[in-house]
Amino acid sequence: MKIALIVAMDEAGGIGIEDRLPWRLSADLKRFKRLTMGHHLVLGRRTYQTIGKPLSGREMLILSRNPHFLAPGCQVVASLQQAIQIALEHGESVLWIAGGAEIYRIALPLADSIYLTRVQTKTPVDTYFLDIDESDWIVQSTQSLQSDPDNEYATTFSVMEKAPK
Repeated sequence: MKIALIVAMDEAGGIGIEDRLPWRLSADLKRFKRLTMGHHLVLGRRTYQTIGKPLSGREMLILSRNPHFLAPGCQVVASLQQAIQIALEHGESVLWIAGGAEIYRIALPLADSIYLTRVQTKTPVDTYFLDIDESDWIVQSTQSLQSDPDNEYATTFSVMEKAPK
């Protein structure tokens, strides 16, 4: 099973403000849905709470230290290892990691790929993605989009695979 991080960040590495995305990008949301549909998706509790509901067509695994946290329609797990085990038991081909920052931090060492949206702006943020050593990753593909009425900022979609050691 492949473990893939999926993240959108601005030019300074910002990924969120006040537990929400700092932009609205239709193309990025459509890409997220297309890539994660039919798969297991791991979110931290706070990231899940900003969404507020299960995303249709995906098995959502909510990572929380609180053993009493409930997320109707989702499965709450106590560790990333538990989420990985559940996905493996269900024959998953790709386990998607969708944040937040703490979840990305613990998942990065296990990740096989990063699906990155670079938003070409600097926005006010209070949460940042990880500093990654780019020599550890090989860019497999990129696609650039200009801003338009549905996409506030120009973006670049990249797929990066972990470099062989």
